[in-house]
Amino acid sequence: MIEVRDIHHVSLLVSDTARALDFYGGVLGLARTERPDLPFPGAWLQVGDRQIHLLELPGPDPAEGRPEHGGRDRHLAVTVAALAPLVAALEEAGVAYTLSRSGRRALFCRDPDGNALEFIEDG
Repeated sequence: MIEVRDIHHVSLLVSDTARALDFYGGVLGLARTERPDLPFPGAWLQVGDRQIHLLELPGPDPAEGRPEHGGRDRHLAVTVAALAPLVAALEEAGVAYTLSRSGRRALFCRDPDGNALEFIEDG
């Protein structure tokens, strides 16, 4: 029997690692962690016990034509202690976001490459 235990990481395709790090590190405050020597640019970021792997590789999907609300697109969901500091950081950086349409304390935004992210308040 297969015993799936947990999620280790999520990989996101980005077109420019430095620009992505401005968002993930600069706006969201995620710390970089060790990354293996790979034949393409990218960065590993720590999120609690999990990771986000940024891969600077050609994306097979168009960034145009995605739904405005990230909840109607494939997305990565993470928890935050409170939404208010996140809202302030997104607004200061000029990053558009939408609130969850389910009534939950959550919001959706997109990174500079159009990847959808969900932030769920758990505090």
